Amino acid sequence: MRHIISLLMENEAGALSRVAGLFSARGYNIESLSVAPTEDPTLSRMTLVTNGPDEIVEQITKQLNKLIEVVKLIDLSSEGYVERELMLVKVRAVGKDREEMKRLADIFRGNIIDVTNELYTIELTGTRSKLDGFLQAVDCNLILEIARTGVSGLSRGERVLKL
Repeated sequence: MRHIISLLMENEAGALSRVAGLFSARGYNIESLSVAPTEDPTLSRMTLVTNGPDEIVEQITKQLNKLIEVVKLIDLSSEGYVERELMLVKVRAVGKDREEMKRLADIFRGNIIDVTNELYTIELTGTRSKLDGFLQAVDCNLILEIARTGVSGLSRGERVLKL
């Protein structure tokens, strides 16, 4: 099962590697990782995505909670949540492909943020499936470069990850 784990941790050197180490020690991959300071500069919010049996992920989250650097943790997948990911895609846009790239960007509500005579750089924001859908719609020979941020997510409603 896919799990989106969000945690508050101390904003200090080495904290990220200790969290990632718990996953690698058990042979589980982190599919996506996003970390940035919060409104409190002493804390960072980390959002990570992993796949695995509920029991194993529960064991990992219990061990994450034991780390000194981890202040608070929730598995967003356990209740309602919203998620978004940012993707930048550089595509070849020449001749008939130029109009097709613009049309696809519009369909997927993307923004063309850089233009040259032969290239577009398109910015897309959405769920992983939306971004993957865009990539499937584009001729793979036209894609020159991709950069993705990884998932960021928040719980729906009144549930918050805050001290």
